[in-house]
Amino acid sequence: MRNFVAAGGRLEITAGADIASGAGVLVGNLFGVAEGPIANGAKGVVVLTGVFDLPKAPSQAWTVGVRVYWDAANARCTTTATGNTLIGAAVAAVGGGAGETVGRVRLNGAAV
Repeated sequence: MRNFVAAGGRLEITAGADIASGAGVLVGNLFGVAEGPIANGAKGVVVLTGVFDLPKAPSQAWTVGVRVYWDAANARCTTTATGNTLIGAAVAAVGGGAGETVGRVRLNGAAV
């Protein structure tokens, strides 16, 4: 097959700001997780598919399978669709207590 380019699970980007390893990155309508630290102006890789522990809104309880969106203004996941970008679904239940600030998300790898 001569037209195959890549498997598509990773994307090389040029960072518009410093990005920490493991941080969520929204590039247009694509969402990924930084594979390593990426300095402002440097090229680096974001992973578009897989299961990741990501920061979440502490006031929200999640059930398995609930849609998860990226809240770019607060750099965290949320179940609120309005104004946010769909990135995947929760794969573990988590409570909505003040100390429950991490959710396990399966990235959908699709531009939405």
